[in-house]
Amino acid sequence: MADAARELGLPLQQPDDVNGEAARGQIAAVAPDALCVCAFGALIGDALLSAHPILNVHPSLLPRWRGAAPVERAIMAGDAETGVCIMRLVAELDAGPVGLRAAEPIAADDTYGSLAGRLEALGAELLVRALDTSPAYAEQPAEGVTYAEKITAADRTLDPAAGPGALERRVRALHPHIGARIERGEGVWLGVRAARPAPADPGPAPGTLAVEGERVLWGCAGGALELLEVQPAGGRAMAAEEYARGHRAAP
Repeated sequence: MADAARELGLPLQQPDDVNGEAARGQIAAVAPDALCVCAFGALIGDALLSAHPILNVHPSLLPRWRGAAPVERAIMAGDAETGVCIMRLVAELDAGPVGLRAAEPIAADDTYGSLAGRLEALGAELLVRALDTSPAYAEQPAEGVTYAEKITAADRTLDPAAGPGALERRVRALHPHIGARIERGEGVWLGVRAARPAPADPGPAPGTLAVEGERVLWGCAGGALELLEVQPAGGRAMAAEEYARGHRAAP
């Protein structure tokens, strides 16, 4: 976003602390009608909240998936749809009143990359509309609140105790920005960039990687996950068929 501002010749300030006196003074000097934030990781303090109306572009259908990783968590959960809300910022995390919202279907093959791109365009459209029309803002319902916790290293690791459907969704939810992975040994990882649930025939034991012809299977609860694109540690991404050719003897 900073690069885009530079390319457009827009004034750009990147303070270390947006709540600091200097930053607040710079904001007040331009007498803004409103402030807008999107994917802003820092806590905005009471001084800014009370001084200016602040609009937040949030990529979920609030109150579902408040928090840091709403796009990833929606895909992981198997939600049929998500969306974007334009809300007024309050002290409580993503709990402010909502002025505009629009839904976006989650396709069966959506990854974070494909879905986030559509939500970005939708969010830009809604934000412009909110600034142009000043819609009424309504409090969020108390029911249906869920939290999209920040993605951690544990979220990246494909747990063989989960079923193949859940694991496939996790792979899509973390591609291409973070990436899912399986543990091949102490400190040895295999990145998984694309996968699908394998046919229902008995697969390898949970937690076991098996090469069958040109197929690479990861055993998990209730079946297996077929790996379609992988990335060995320190190596390049490759199709599973290529990985299989080099690992048939010792998967």
